[in-house]
Amino acid sequence: MDKQFFILALAAVLSVLLVIAAITDIKSRIISNWLNIAIAALAPLFWLANGLSFWPDMLIQVALAGVIFALFAAMFAAGMMGGGDVKLLAALALWFPWQPMMTLLLIMAILGGLVTLITVAHHKIGRKVGRPEIPYGVAISLAGLWVVGERYFNHFT
Repeated sequence: MDKQFFILALAAVLSVLLVIAAITDIKSRIISNWLNIAIAALAPLFWLANGLSFWPDMLIQVALAGVIFALFAAMFAAGMMGGGDVKLLAALALWFPWQPMMTLLLIMAILGGLVTLITVAHHKIGRKVGRPEIPYGVAISLAGLWVVGERYFNHFT
């Protein structure tokens, strides 16, 4: 099997998992642990397919994921994010080097603002009581899809 085909197949599987994460977050406001584990578990195959060396490349990815997890776990502790969102971000950090990960975080923040506005408007229009639950996994998933697409479909960069 061609190496490039295997890399594209892994990117396609990641994309499908991100779509599932977005859909389940919209429906139930939960991103399942099995989904986050699957995304994280596929990352080492992606590393190997791309020829990353154990030192320092793979360890940098693990360190990046640890930093992302720690930063967003603090946001979870402050009640600003859900636990599934934090785990999804950490799992995605295993896939992307720091530069694309920063792009993902920027796009996620913009899309998260839009998702928040739509959710709050829907909450008010429906005259629902209590604080609205924001499906932030949608913004994370769409940002992840953007970064995957940028790498594989934008041949002008």
